[in-house]
Order: sequence, then structure tokens, then C-alpha cells
Amino acid sequence: MFFKTGLYIALTICLTGVLYRVQNWFRLRIGTDAQKYSAGQRIAAAYKGVMRTLFSGQLIVMINILVTDILLQTHLYKADLLRWFMHFCIFSGFVLLVLMHAFDDEITLALFPDYVSTLNPFMFLRNFFGVLVLVGVAVGIYRRSAFRGVRMTTGAGDEFALIIIAVIIISGFFLEGANIISSPIFDEMVEDYSGTDDAEEIIWLKAYWAKEFGVVFPESADMSDQEILAQGEVLHEENCASCHSRPVSAFVSYLIAKGIRPVAGFLNETRSDVWLWYIHVLSCFVGLAWLPYGKFFHLISLPVNLIARSPEITIRDSGPGSVTMRSLGLDACTHCGVCSEHCSVRPVFNVSLNKNILPSEKLRAIKKIASGRHIGKEELEAVAEGSFACTGCYKCTEVCPSGINLQDLWQASKEDLAVKGFPRAHQMTASEWAEKISFPGISAEKSFRHSFNLSDKSETFVSCVQCSVCTSVCPVVAATENPAADLDLTPQQVMNLLRLNLKDMAMGSRMVWNCVTCYLCQEHCPQGVRVTDVMYELKNLACERFKGLR
Repeated sequence: MFFKTGLYIALTICLTGVLYRVQNWFRLRIGTDAQKYSAGQRIAAAYKGVMRTLFSGQLIVMINILVTDILLQTHLYKADLLRWFMHFCIFSGFVLLVLMHAFDDEITLALFPDYVSTLNPFMFLRNFFGVLVLVGVAVGIYRRSAFRGVRMTTGAGDEFALIIIAVIIISGFFLEGANIISSPIFDEMVEDYSGTDDAEEIIWLKAYWAKEFGVVFPESADMSDQEILAQGEVLHEENCASCHSRPVSAFVSYLIAKGIRPVAGFLNETRSDVWLWYIHVLSCFVGLAWLPYGKFFHLISLPVNLIARSPEITIRDSGPGSVTMRSLGLDACTHCGVCSEHCSVRPVFNVSLNKNILPSEKLRAIKKIASGRHIGKEELEAVAEGSFACTGCYKCTEVCPSGINLQDLWQASKEDLAVKGFPRAHQMTASEWAEKISFPGISAEKSFRHSFNLSDKSETFVSCVQCSVCTSVCPVVAATENPAADLDLTPQQVMNLLRLNLKDMAMGSRMVWNCVTCYLCQEHCPQGVRVTDVMYELKNLACERFKGLR
């Protein structure tokens, strides 16, 4: 009764939360174009896209994505080996435990007609899968303690997810250990399944189970008499062997059983197997009920997003489908910090300490605004500053292991912020830099020149070999058919003018003002020349000079 009632309550809470989260995919509006479509139109578009995918050759593509990106998690493997190992251990171990153990009557028994949970290899596999999960949890704790800062943000939800998983697995191990030493369970099995009620034969069986299975009885069983053990073995083979293997293969639970033997009398008397069962089952129910409200929901949102984002799948389109994908992307984000680690304007965060400059943190703010929650003026201004600092370099989208189109989310959020009265350019002027950067003993007016002044230093360009790599990777150059006419100069030529001390000529080129500050040139430069930083400085110096002329 307790089990069914608890399961139904947990399932009801879980399904209610899942439906709420899913309906948000079609309800939340991010971007001015989202106002054109109702929730019904977006649901209809998603339904049509799913039907087109299911009844076409794209179904094979979807299955391939399910295997490679969701089961094997290759998207994580490419991004971070340690993170992939952590997720693979937790995901594979937990899913296999759910399928093989929690749903053993429905799944394992259907696949293996002779299945019994106390036989091998099932005892070994149960322990092995549990160890996989605990290894993943341990790696997760290590990563979150060793790699704090920009790379990763840890919230209460992350900690709770690790705790509830650990409680489920550890309580399961201790429950199995308590079952191994439990004399009350042995008595129940003898009463229900043995073919004898002879007291002497039961003594023989107890001696054999005490020696071979580790059961601890209130009265000491005689394990020294070989004749008694032989008789007990015969009884075991006749009545028990078809359902019970020696628990030594349950390598974790058996070690726990051996460890708690000194207090086995107390544990058996208080029926530790019963109250540990309640702890284990209740923690499973809590995990199930909490699934849609925390990190566990990524088991649903992440696969859906990876499938829908695949270029071969036509679930989305350029209209209501793309609007829905933005809301889905907010739920698919695991806040792993990879995007922030690779963000081109991360140096701005290092100076201003506005966390909304970092992509992973900016997503939280966008979701808060889209959900209609109250956000104060100061916080909204910080979000606007962080949003407009984005240079549109596409790096965050390229490296996102969850497959989120972050660039589309940034553009849509900028449109929303513009409607709210924040239509400012993303470049910071020299005066703004002077306000945000300070050095000991140097005034704010001089701090800008002190912190940069790259264009006047010969060491900035001495290593430049004019290899043209910066020009080759520049998206601004690639976007024009005639760089000489449209840009005046290429990045390589700008660097060459500065080498020749022709800064004024370089400063006036269209290339400097069309630079999107994506940092591709600087990252690809084989000589480590700070090309983007120089471009950025030239713009600010020009603004400073213009102010002086007015």
C-alpha cells in the first residue's frame, strides 16, 4: 500500500512538472518576432515537424542521434573528456539500474524468463551499475570543487541532484548488505519456500547459510561440523539454489555486510532491512518527483533539443518553430560554463565583474525575464550591459555541448531589451573603460592608456610576419566581395601600417570600425599578436580624440 501510494504521488508530481516545463516551450516569448505567434500556432508547428520527421527518412537520422549523442553522449566527449566520463557513468549506470532493477518484473523478467534478483549475474551487475553512478558523482563533486569560477557555476539544485543520487545508490547498497546478514529474512524464506518444517533440518540449513551466505543468527550456528554443513548443502540444493547465489559476487554489498557483522544482532532486531528499504524507496520517490524541477529534467530537454537542432531534422522552421527552440534551449542548458570559458568578451567580465556578460549566466537572466518574474532596474541594466557586450562571434554556439543556438537567443534578447529602452551599442567607449579599470596610483583618466597603449609599443608588432592568417579567418573580410573598396584595409594591412608607425592612417580605415571583435584573428595568429585588442584600442583612441576636437 505504501509503495503504490508513494509511487502514484511521485508520478503525479513528476508528470505535472513535466507538463508545466513543456508548455513553457510554447508559452515563453523571447524576441520581438515571438509576439506574432500564439502558443497554439507554435504547438501546431511542432506537431507538424514531428510528423514530417517520423514519417520520412529522417527517422533513421533521429535514431542515430539517439544512439550517438544521447546514449553514448559524443557531444560531451568532444567538449570535455572528464565531463563526458562523469555524465556517462551517472547516466548509463542509473538508467541501467532503473531498467534492470526498478522495472525488473516488466523488463528483465521479460528478457530473461529465469530471472531472480538474488541470482548471478544480476547481483554483480546491480553492484557494478551502482558503482558506476557513484564514480560519476565523485567526479562531479571533484569538478565542482576543483574548477570553480568562470568555467562552472554551482547552485543548490546541482548539489541536491548529486546528494539525492548518492542517497539512492548508497541506501541501496546498505539495504542489500542488511538483507545478506538478516536472520528475519532467512526465517521468512524458510517458512514460505522450504520443503521442511523439521527443526533439525532447519538447523542444518542455518549452519550452511551462516557459512556460505553470511547470515547472522541470534544463536550461533555450528559451522565447524562438516556433516551438518553437508546436510545443509543438500537442503539448500533442493530448496534454495534455484533462487539464490552466494552474495560474494555483489562485491560492494557483501563488503558492507561483512563490515556491519559486529552490530548484526542489533540491526536484525531493529529490522534494518525494513527501514533501509523505506529510506531507499522514499529517496527514489523524491528523485522521481523532483525530476522536472531541477537538473534531472535535462534527461528530457537535452535529447529533445539535440534532435530538434540537428540540421537533418525538420522539426523546427524559420517561423514559430524557431521561436519555440529558444524556450527549449533555456531548458536544455546545463550551465556547464563551457560557453563562458570560450566567450570572446570574457575579458570584459574580468574587468567589470558583471556576471551577465558570461553566456551561461546571461541565460539565467533571459529566462527570468521571459518568465515574467520581477527584475529590478539595476539588475535589468546589468543584463542589458552584458547582452550588448556580445560581439556575435558565434563561439558559444559552436562549443555548446547541449547544441543550443545561443547566438539566436542573444539576438532575440537584444531586441527585447531594445523595446524596454536599452538601445545602446555594444562597444564600450574609452571613457567607460576608464570608469571600469583602475590601477594603484593612476587616475581614472590615465588608466585607459596605462592598461592598453598597444598601438605605440614596438613589441606588439615585432613578431608579426605578415602571414595573412588574420585576414583569412576574419568574418568581416569574408562577408565582402571587394575588401579593398569596402574595408580600405585588411587586418594584416592594419598591423603593417602600425609596424610602420602610421597609426593615424590605420585608425581611419573602415576595417577598424567594421571589426566585430570576435577574436578569431587573435586566436589564430601563429605569432600571438594581439590583433583584436589593437583594433579595439584604435576605436577607443579615435573616440577619445574626437571628443577632444569638439
